[in-house]
Amino acid sequence: MNIALPIITLVVGLIGGFFIGVYYLRRQMTNMQNDPEMLQKVAKQMGYNLNSKQMQRAQQMMKNPNMSGRGPSGGNKGPKRKSK
Repeated sequence: MNIALPIITLVVGLIGGFFIGVYYLRRQMTNMQNDPEMLQKVAKQMGYNLNSKQMQRAQQMMKNPNMSGRGPSGGNKGPKRKSK
């Protein structure tokens, strides 16, 4: 019984921390969609300098992830097969 309490506390803490982290990250992404200055700041930290057209496209892609041209609704249909 002495070892069960710390293990239970650790598991509950990890699960709680995970959900708090997910909530925080989603909130930050939502704020970034609405604030072009924040998006520009993140892009500069990653080494990119976005112009206004690129900023608009990045915001659209964050709002609607299927617009990136990849995935089920995009134009990429996968590898081509060789015909015999």
